[in-house]
Amino acid sequence: MTLDLGGYALYSVMGICVVFVALILIMAMIKILVAVTEKKAAPAAEAAPAAATSAPEPVLAPGTAGDLCLYDTDPRDAAMVMAIVADELKKPLNELRFISIKEVK
Repeated sequence: MTLDLGGYALYSVMGICVVFVALILIMAMIKILVAVTEKKAAPAAEAAPAAATSAPEPVLAPGTAGDLCLYDTDPRDAAMVMAIVADELKKPLNELRFISIKEVK
């Protein structure tokens, strides 16, 4: 069976259409999932401001534990100290809170 140029073009267009239909279906599924998860998260977000009537907490990135003050210490040395402490305690670094690190001379 031999196909001419028109047959090849038809198969190419059909293939591209199948890909675009699949992408549109995936996009629709993602939008539906986002809408469903936002509806579930909305009641919890509305309840949080009512409970937080006192001083607001500072907004920190996920996994951070606040500010760290370094006294006469290089940031590289401080990072090494924090890594060693986390390893000795067998805890993940994001579960520890370092307030300050000072080099003792």
